[in-house]
Amino acid sequence: MSTKHAVFLLLIVAIIAIATAIAHLSCIYFGPQCYAAQMAPYAIIESAKSGTLLAPLGTIVVSFLFAVLAAYALSAARLIRKLPLLSVGIYSIAGLCTIRGILPLQLWLRQPDRVSDTVLYVGFVWLAVGLFCFFGFRAMNKKNG
Repeated sequence: MSTKHAVFLLLIVAIIAIATAIAHLSCIYFGPQCYAAQMAPYAIIESAKSGTLLAPLGTIVVSFLFAVLAAYALSAARLIRKLPLLSVGIYSIAGLCTIRGILPLQLWLRQPDRVSDTVLYVGFVWLAVGLFCFFGFRAMNKKNG
């Protein structure tokens, strides 16, 4: 894989991560319906309904984690400076995203009635993100050691 393709894959990862962070943050503004639409846990939806801090603070933390994911993808693509523990970070992100993507797929194969189309599509996206991280980072290291 060329460096150009590797950068493209890692840039897709960063874009998906930033879009996800923004989508999560939008729930603070849009309220409980947004949390429900994004399949947040029941406790988070109830927190948003009752106005407690769990929903907005949890949303900020989760959005921050997605921003970190984006930063590591951009760093792996060498579009920003090298972040600490880049290899460990990217391989951890790749592993977690791949697992996140596989979980709904394996459930769909075993019990299709328990997995909505949305959950299945989101699974495919996160599987792709994990694979893009892994293969994009490997290609960057092979080309530029």
